[in-house]
Amino acid sequence: MNFNPKSLFLIAGPCVIESAENCLTIGQHVKRVCEKLGITYIFKASFDKANRSASSSFRGPGLHDGMAVLKRVKEELGVPVLTDVHEPEQAAIAAKVVDILQVPAFLARQTDLLYACGRTGKTVNIKKGQFMSPQEMSLAIDKVKSAGNEQIMLTERGTFFGYNRLVNDFSGIAVMKSFNVPVVFDITHSTQQPAGLGNQSGGNPQYSALLARAAVAAGVDGLFLECHPDSKHAKSDAATMLDLTEVEPLLTDCKRIHDACSVK
Repeated sequence: MNFNPKSLFLIAGPCVIESAENCLTIGQHVKRVCEKLGITYIFKASFDKANRSASSSFRGPGLHDGMAVLKRVKEELGVPVLTDVHEPEQAAIAAKVVDILQVPAFLARQTDLLYACGRTGKTVNIKKGQFMSPQEMSLAIDKVKSAGNEQIMLTERGTFFGYNRLVNDFSGIAVMKSFNVPVVFDITHSTQQPAGLGNQSGGNPQYSALLARAAVAAGVDGLFLECHPDSKHAKSDAATMLDLTEVEPLLTDCKRIHDACSVK
């Protein structure tokens, strides 16, 4: 995908595919907001949450059924779609449907996975590992490029700060932008407390807007967030999920900051 360097873009959707109807409801709402604000919209959803804290947690519909849902969203809403892959063999299958393949933060050093995503020719969004420095992400970029793919973006989603805690280093945004790739800020996962509730992750979603505003002021090219019509009862990441009603006010503030910072 090609991104306008002067225009803010948004990657947003549910954490995991719960149903086609749920995805369409979310996608339709966010698309309307983005069209109103002049923000490019990319729908996201996972077909499998392979890194849930507990084995009993909901994981999603799986690769085959998940691709069918994402194909329907893409066709009915007319927007690009993104999903994450966890194993090299999933990349080529997902690439038949999606526009962007995402490498999860926990897998950001997995060479075979990065190669496989790169070989598809699709845009690859590499989420910065919570255990990695911004500088190290240049090595992940090189792995995708070695597969003949220059369409790469990076996403900041926090760094481990002791147990069950993430913090954001906003100077890292400048470091990653120096690699000449689009840089995205993951709003909702940055508020996460990994495994903070014992058998699932907790979070501090009340800080989402604050972090988003700071990231836009720091110069990110795009934003990433997860949202849901009934956020407290989402089947994954309910502790950090934004309600659909929160999306427009947050994006309105971010767009104003982005436009103000873009004035030369």
